Amino acid sequence: MSEKRMESRVGDGTLPFLIDGRWTSGKGATFESINPANGEVAAIVAQADAEDVDTAVRAANAALGKSDWRDLKVHQRARLLYRLAELVDRDAERLAQIQTLDNGKTIAESRHQAKATADIFRYYAALCETLESSVVPERGNYLSFTLREPVGVVAAITPWNSPLTLEAQKLAPALAAGNAVVMKSSEYTPLVGLEFARLALEAGFPAGVLNVVTGFGKTVGEPLILHPMVDMVTFTGGTATGRAIAKTCGERLIPSLVELGGKSPNIIFDDADLEQAIVGAMYAIFTNSGQSCIAGSRIFVQASIYDQFVARLVEATAKLRVGDPHDPLTAVAPLASFQHRDRVESYVELGVNEGGRVLVGGQRPSDPALANGAYYQPTLIEVDNNSLRVAQEEIFGTVAVVLRFENEEDLIKQANDSMFGLACGIWAEDYRRAMRTAKAVRAGTIWVNTYKQTAIGMPFGGFRDSGLWRECGIEGLKYYQENKSVYLDLSGAPLPWPPRH
Repeated sequence: MSEKRMESRVGDGTLPFLIDGRWTSGKGATFESINPANGEVAAIVAQADAEDVDTAVRAANAALGKSDWRDLKVHQRARLLYRLAELVDRDAERLAQIQTLDNGKTIAESRHQAKATADIFRYYAALCETLESSVVPERGNYLSFTLREPVGVVAAITPWNSPLTLEAQKLAPALAAGNAVVMKSSEYTPLVGLEFARLALEAGFPAGVLNVVTGFGKTVGEPLILHPMVDMVTFTGGTATGRAIAKTCGERLIPSLVELGGKSPNIIFDDADLEQAIVGAMYAIFTNSGQSCIAGSRIFVQASIYDQFVARLVEATAKLRVGDPHDPLTAVAPLASFQHRDRVESYVELGVNEGGRVLVGGQRPSDPALANGAYYQPTLIEVDNNSLRVAQEEIFGTVAVVLRFENEEDLIKQANDSMFGLACGIWAEDYRRAMRTAKAVRAGTIWVNTYKQTAIGMPFGGFRDSGLWRECGIEGLKYYQENKSVYLDLSGAPLPWPPRH
């Protein structure tokens, strides 16, 4: 099936997936991608099965051995990534519209992420041709140095909350490192991954280097992870699934990079700039409708300013506009699926049953224009105990809990009382206190007087149940490579063995 044919079926038929440079409808059935803003079908997508997965993995493995990929010099590989970045820039509006159609994210955020996606490919293109190996000081008459080589076939399993950037954060370093990739997008958001497949073909990546299969975890994800020709798995998603994937990879003795959940503390000290902290607290939890692993979902407020700050935060939250993701004034768009909206609702009910008090929100919006969408009001729940389930478990939606703390010691104890350790926000004018707190809180990313600021050159990941290893930055490329040590004899003399008299 040609690229043109794939384009023609976006609005009126089944969308195929890509294996070995060819579009195919595979052996499976079809499934619907639903627009969460109105409940309408966004696309009908072909569903791969285990046989399709096997074909894709074998195609990737074969591509590794072909000279048009294996023998590319690093600057030639970088050129492909630069070209892919240019195509993302060219199609940025299309990509933004497709992401918003697929998961309901505001169009403003999707447009921002489309630009960031191009930057991700550019960053790893530059790193691809500048990353150096090492020459190690010798301990004998030889030259000792290292070579960095691709791991092999990489299985990339991606989430639904921000497919543009989160899929690019896997594809760009894996391809820059010289691997071949089989990617499975979330069944809730399959469309962006298919766009990456289309653009990679246009950019000139050899057949089989990037394969994109669509479908569900049991029928596509599981056989992909278990396939004996898969040499590495990279996964972003829920902690339970990530733990199962890491266990499987451990049993197979292949590397896994898993970026998982969070229940991040957002800390308001009594010397904080309250105006900035109020906006920061809302931005940390309600952007992308709270569907972010780094969301500031536990808001800790120092007791001396608690009543004042919380009252103002509640007032500001009540004014946030919930609405159509294409409306430029919308602050909170729908959740990514109706199933997920039900899950978020159930957590609010749980929080109330545990003794929490809903300060604002706590229900679906009453606007009839939003009745057909997966909307939920931005919600703050006041709790007295950080050990409640609603304060410990990741809700991944428009819900934050609000807690008070007395002093630094009390704060650190509560902030670190979590199975997660992904991110943390600190709002304080006293930078000595801010730095003490930054060092004491166990989290992979710390923001001081800001939140959700990211850079592709900075490593990203967390502690404990928030995942293993780091994405982004230089380490985000190195993890997709194997290190080979080489010793080159300079003496020309035979080895002094066996012993002689």
